[in-house]
Amino acid sequence: MTTIVPTSEEDPALSVVRFASELSWADAGPEVAEGHVNRLFVEAQECIIQNRWLDLASLILASADVIFSKASEKDLECVYTVICHLVKKPESLDQVHEMAELIATKVTQQPGDKPGLRLKILFNLYNLLENPYSQFFVYMKALNLAVSGKVTEHVVPSFKKMDDFLREWNLGTKDKRDLFLTVANILKDSKSSAKESLDYLVKYLDTFSGDDALALAETKEEAVRAVVEFVKSPEMFQGDLLDIPAIAQLEKDGNYAPVYQLLNIFLTLRLDSYLDFHSSHSNLLDSYGLVHEDCVAKMRLISLVDLGTHESGQIPYYLIKETLQIEDDEVEPWVVKAITAKLIDCRIDQINQVVIVNRCSKRVFGHNEWQSLRSKLATWRGNIANIINTIQANKIVEDGTQAVQGLTIR
Repeated sequence: MTTIVPTSEEDPALSVVRFASELSWADAGPEVAEGHVNRLFVEAQECIIQNRWLDLASLILASADVIFSKASEKDLECVYTVICHLVKKPESLDQVHEMAELIATKVTQQPGDKPGLRLKILFNLYNLLENPYSQFFVYMKALNLAVSGKVTEHVVPSFKKMDDFLREWNLGTKDKRDLFLTVANILKDSKSSAKESLDYLVKYLDTFSGDDALALAETKEEAVRAVVEFVKSPEMFQGDLLDIPAIAQLEKDGNYAPVYQLLNIFLTLRLDSYLDFHSSHSNLLDSYGLVHEDCVAKMRLISLVDLGTHESGQIPYYLIKETLQIEDDEVEPWVVKAITAKLIDCRIDQINQVVIVNRCSKRVFGHNEWQSLRSKLATWRGNIANIINTIQANKIVEDGTQAVQGLTIR
């Protein structure tokens, strides 16, 4: 956060008023300019005396465009540091928010002109604010500026603190939607991790409940985008997307039902189902930029993992060959690919031509999976309790034996 260090006895805000007004009237000639500069200076003094901080900010920002067009970047940063610090003056949080809104709106009016510097000003303003909602407002202005000014690389690092931001801001549903969708779009356009972009898109879709049919209807394009991003990604194999109401609605939509069907195949079925789907929907795949060969490769890994989940600890080579529709010499390489992707923990028994499975990743983790986990935890808890009881019983017997031996010695 930038700190103001006074270099003269004049109030920094008055110095900024004088500087901005002199820039504004420089072309009018010294005689004309002097009168206007003095008038604005007196008006600014009255604002300070009467604690009219919002009016003072408005007075200075009236020359905002001139400042950006004529001042050097160093002077610009100094001027806006002083302007931003005005938000520390009012006691009313409502007035502080009005000032923050006024400053942020002015700064973002021409995002293509010095966007990096404008972002720096907004983040300086953000750091001076204490009201969470004002912080959120300025942050959203910064994100939109970064998009319009094509400098999103400057805001992407801040997404690592998003969990902290959400705790501090305590946002309502609408604000969360705006935030999550904006972040998802930025991550997608900035060529960041597809998984990160999808995570925020899913968070956005998760804010819509099945009870609000009208709102759900407005999310169909984003829901389709989430499905396509999941299918397209070579790194994502798991997800509870089928249970999200915004995505589930696609199943009964005349235009998007095949998209939901495709998602269902990638999350619950095997390669043969995908190939059947492709034979009748190849145009649909092309329209969403999905490459058939890439989809086949992903479905082979998924199908192999599915075999590990449903077979009794061992998968015969012939079953892998048949399910993945590959040749004999391709079985082991595909198993290695699944191990490398951390989808399966297993060892290859070449002598017996089987893959011995220790653990497999689950494609979905819904109600049934939670029930299974609960059952396993209950069993483990019971086993541990039995072990503890056995140890305690043995200890009692052992202590009793030692006591008897002690009596005998005496």
